[in-house]
Amino acid sequence: MKETTAIEHASVVELRGEIGAQDGIALSTASWVPNDPKVVALLMHGHAEHIGRYSHVIAALNARGYAVYSQDHRGHGRSGGERALAMRFDDYVDDFRLMAVDAQIAHPGLPLVLIGHSMGGLIAARYALVHCSDLSALVTSGAAFIIDEGVPVWKKWLATLIARIAPKAPVPRDDSDTLSYDPAVRNAFKTDPLNYHGKTRMRTAVEMTKAGANALERAGELRPPYLAMHGADDALTSPRGTELFFERASSTDKTLKLWPRMKHEIFNEVERNSVIMYMLDWLDERVGEQAP
Repeated sequence: MKETTAIEHASVVELRGEIGAQDGIALSTASWVPNDPKVVALLMHGHAEHIGRYSHVIAALNARGYAVYSQDHRGHGRSGGERALAMRFDDYVDDFRLMAVDAQIAHPGLPLVLIGHSMGGLIAARYALVHCSDLSALVTSGAAFIIDEGVPVWKKWLATLIARIAPKAPVPRDDSDTLSYDPAVRNAFKTDPLNYHGKTRMRTAVEMTKAGANALERAGELRPPYLAMHGADDALTSPRGTELFFERASSTDKTLKLWPRMKHEIFNEVERNSVIMYMLDWLDERVGEQAP
């Protein structure tokens, strides 16, 4: 990781850097490390956003002694690449692995937990299926295991065809009021220049759909402790996908939490603090004993 900026906030050191993906795309990375951390948390943001939208989650993790590492996915935020275009979904997984290895080297012996929201939840799940032995726990929020609930088969076939010949074509879907019941969150998303404000790319949607279906097929390979969370009123990613992945996971320690009266972004909902504290308490019960 190439460090470009180091800023100290009280007892937390923030490092901003850049790392090159295998195909040369520059990935914007960041870490927030408190004094004497007890756990390393890898945090994955969702589609069309960037890690800066999770500053409150990061601060809460830091306050509990978690060192947090993250990056803007390719095509998102400050990272390079075609905006919000996924030609191959597992490029996200491969990209994140580069940063995760750096985090493990920086903190040898500390428990490693993975937290992912929406598309980031699917990335986190797929990462966990490949690098299971590295992880002490997995947390997903509104994971994108199923994003095509109720779509007719002929439309799925047409989308696959379009994704091959015109990958940047827009998906004709209105997601303008699916994020949160908090109007301030919706307004902030619309005015944030680091977010992607166009329609979902057809190739991205198809790649995400295939990756989600494959993750559900392989869920039995998951063994670390698993906290599966989803907003019960989520109309963007299906709660049923999270339920299926949870049911099929082989983890002997797993918890399913469907949050009532919450939409897609449970970390940005009106009762966001309840969600964050629930997650932190759950994690502390699992990894606190592992910490040196």
